[in-house]
Amino acid sequence: MTNADLSTSQRWELYRVLSEPARLRMLALAADEELSIGELGELLGESQPNVSRQAAALRQAGLLSDRREGTRTLVRVPVEAARDPVVADALASGRTLCEKDGSLQRVAQVLRAREAAAHEFFARPGKAGAPGAQGTPAEMGAGTGDGRLLDVLGPVYERVVAVDRSGAQLARARERVTARGFAHVTLVEGELDSKELRRALGSAGADAVFASRVLHHAPQPGKVVAQLASLCAPGGALVVIDYAHHHDESMRDQADAWLGFEPAELRRFARAAGLEDARFTKIPSPFCGDGPDRHLPWQVMSARKPEKGRHGHG
Repeated sequence: MTNADLSTSQRWELYRVLSEPARLRMLALAADEELSIGELGELLGESQPNVSRQAAALRQAGLLSDRREGTRTLVRVPVEAARDPVVADALASGRTLCEKDGSLQRVAQVLRAREAAAHEFFARPGKAGAPGAQGTPAEMGAGTGDGRLLDVLGPVYERVVAVDRSGAQLARARERVTARGFAHVTLVEGELDSKELRRALGSAGADAVFASRVLHHAPQPGKVVAQLASLCAPGGALVVIDYAHHHDESMRDQADAWLGFEPAELRRFARAAGLEDARFTKIPSPFCGDGPDRHLPWQVMSARKPEKGRHGHG
């Protein structure tokens, strides 16, 4: 949305919509993070019907876009809308209001609440983790869960770095590594941005990074893609295995924060992370295992980090 796109009457409507402080606050929060209507209600101290009504006015003016995610509706401020100078000024005003009332600071609490279910789920004994992977020249890293992905990567790469934030999962992975005799596998307990992982990988970065069924548990999947991309060496590849978009709400019981992803969403994450040449492949159902997610549509996204001196282009 630009000045040239709006007639005089439309701009009058824009000013009218932005004259309400509650809408300014909502706009600022949705610009900071994609949020559900329920989460916005929690942050603003408003009922969901009131939030939905205010969001409808912003949506009609082109200031919010929404995305259906199972039974939830998530909203965010479109990039093109934020470029309008009037909207940019409204976002600044709304941000000031949210900083004063503390709602902007509480966004972090909302995101932690999204993640809490996954933390608890994978800390339970006997739960298989969702693996992700990192590696460096002649090395391969696997973020590991219970280590099943190591059975595939271990025989192929000269050195493997496997990361998981769950000590319980790593204990199971360690048993697998010992049983397979994978002396070249290093296990790291921590987050993707931890110093321990960076130290294990070294400064060169990863020739290949694998993340298998990680994103649908992440409170901010775009941020996770950016973290994974940062582990790649220039020219290195990121391979993401996750669900395509589906409608099975029962997967929430498996600590799934998201019901899969459309290729366009993953491509947007990859582009924002500076990756290029994102490609997608459907995984045939016989290769989807025998777990509670075997009936879901699985997909693979591969993308590459540009060589030094070049910039990614999605």
